[in-house]
Amino acid sequence: MDIRRLSTTDENFDEALKALLAFETAQDDKIDVVVADILKDVKTRGDAAVLEYTNRFDNTYASSLSELEVSQAELRAALTELPEDQRAALQAAADRVRSYHEKQVMPSWNYTEDDGTLLGQQVTALDRVGLYVPGGKAAYPSSVLMNAIPAKVAGVQELIMAVPTPSGEKNALVLAAAAIAGVDRVFCIGGAQAVGALAYGTETVPPVDKVTGPGNAYVAAAKRRVFGIVGIDMVAGPSEILVICDGKTNPDWIAMDLFSQAEHDELAQSILLCPDADFLDKVAASMQKLIEEMPRKDIISTSIADRGALILVKDLEEAIGISNYIAPEHLELSIEDPLEISKKVKHAGAIFMGRDTCEALGDYCAGPNHVLPTSRTARFSSPLGVYDFQKRSSLIMVSNTGASKLGKIASTLANGESLQAHARSAEYRFKK
Repeated sequence: MDIRRLSTTDENFDEALKALLAFETAQDDKIDVVVADILKDVKTRGDAAVLEYTNRFDNTYASSLSELEVSQAELRAALTELPEDQRAALQAAADRVRSYHEKQVMPSWNYTEDDGTLLGQQVTALDRVGLYVPGGKAAYPSSVLMNAIPAKVAGVQELIMAVPTPSGEKNALVLAAAAIAGVDRVFCIGGAQAVGALAYGTETVPPVDKVTGPGNAYVAAAKRRVFGIVGIDMVAGPSEILVICDGKTNPDWIAMDLFSQAEHDELAQSILLCPDADFLDKVAASMQKLIEEMPRKDIISTSIADRGALILVKDLEEAIGISNYIAPEHLELSIEDPLEISKKVKHAGAIFMGRDTCEALGDYCAGPNHVLPTSRTARFSSPLGVYDFQKRSSLIMVSNTGASKLGKIASTLANGESLQAHARSAEYRFKK
């Protein structure tokens, strides 16, 4: 198995690191043209367009969009009919995700100044949210939990889920997850047409206020285009893991942690930083040994060869500096005192601390959200959470006395900006 080896003492290390992290995020022009046409068609023709594209792309034969809606009875049946171990695992994961996100709920607040002026903030939930869940090559019930549960905890009144079902094949785990998470309506539609239906609304699919959830390049392009008409969570890039290890963890564990992200797709990125050159050799040997056991061997090998790296650093301090530059989606601190070291981490989507904390636990059941910023966007954005499904309104109630005091300030500033109506409006409220 080929994997890039770098050292921070290399003369061209900075350039090599930039090249390693480079990912072309610019929108593919051909995809964008196709998506633009689909969205325009959905906006114009509604149900008919969504149905036409769904039958064409997903190889289905529905005669109306209502045929592609999954009933609540079918969702409950999917949950009931799951094998006991899967049902229990799904419920346990949902309980942990719900418990964690309940602590994120933002309360409304206000305070009253000495003259009686009240200022504050009122927090309210979005009315209706659209959740896109990938289908086709892979199905992700965990994505249902991670998107739907925070929305419900936030108080969203209605959750509309879109999930493609190629050739009409429904995934029982996905439907069961929707039942557990409290999804209100589920439509078996996917691609750009699903995003358009959620954003614009059709005769059958109600328009939403925000669209969340991952998807392929067409879904990502559609989310970019409808942003502003609705909110979106993010436009995510390939999955990433950065492991910082002191050389004292079982090398097989670290190798498999790197594989856990590489198996997502060929563009995923897995990087290890370590101050022990011998340990890097051991991890490379473990990867060579373990790759033969992997069902997704070809995907992992391509990902590791194209975008992976084992990097020798001077010490853990240097490793943290590099990590803050990379701003990884997932950061594992497989070291002695991870809690203390974590205080130096400025940019990361999620921080997994200690040798026993593999990233896979965060994907499914630890509790925190697995929808995380990628492609260095952790420098300025955060994991999906309850706050993404709530909005804030400012509260301002000025007293009679306060109107005079604040009015004079406002009048002076408004006149300075040559906005005389603003000034006059404030002056009318001066206390006589």
